[in-house]
Amino acid sequence: MKRLFVSDLHLEDPSSGIFVAFLDLLRVEAPLVDEIYILGDLVEMWVGDDDDSPCAKALRQALSEASQDTQLFLVHGNRDFLFGEAFASASGATILPDPYLLDGHILLSHGDQYCIDDEAYQQARVVLRSEPFQQDLLQRSLAERQALGKQMRAQSVEANANKSDQIMDVNLGAITQAMQHHEADVLIHGHTHRPGVYPKRGTTAFKRIVLGDWQDCGWLCRQDDDQWSLECFGLTHYRG
Repeated sequence: MKRLFVSDLHLEDPSSGIFVAFLDLLRVEAPLVDEIYILGDLVEMWVGDDDDSPCAKALRQALSEASQDTQLFLVHGNRDFLFGEAFASASGATILPDPYLLDGHILLSHGDQYCIDDEAYQQARVVLRSEPFQQDLLQRSLAERQALGKQMRAQSVEANANKSDQIMDVNLGAITQAMQHHEADVLIHGHTHRPGVYPKRGTTAFKRIVLGDWQDCGWLCRQDDDQWSLECFGLTHYRG
């Protein structure tokens, strides 16, 4: 089984180098792998499946084309938790729950639910992911949702500026508990923007692969049967 895992692209502008790099990755890799998993924060902000922005239109088209060659899967992140079935249908992707157990031993997650030391964030997450909040939000006009989304992003940036790095990282105890509950030995997540491979060591009975955010380079995790690799590549890598 050949798979790719990516997260935290934070796409906004379809003419940006990051967006073009993602299109290139889909074009080259989709015919070569069996499945591609996007583990949250594919876009910087998603306010509903009726989004008619250039970014939304380009994204639907790109994913739809890639889905002709490979299976696509999405996990909600803290920026795109409003991805719904209409977007999934238009893009040819399947939305997965978070966390999701793959092959009976690989746990997939965006990762934010394990940042339990950030109590303020976890309280906000409960509200944002609740059905009543989302139903109320989606009943508003697209313009209202776009304005509210920008306001919430500004508030989040301001709040995070005053938090320590440790608070915004995952809690190892929370991760260990999740891995034991699901009887998993591999965890793949994003969110923290701290890419790395953390192997089984001492009392840690699982491998943890953390995907990086796309800025100066793109990040992906590649699975080829039992072989795993975390790769950082230049944004023009797929253009040769």
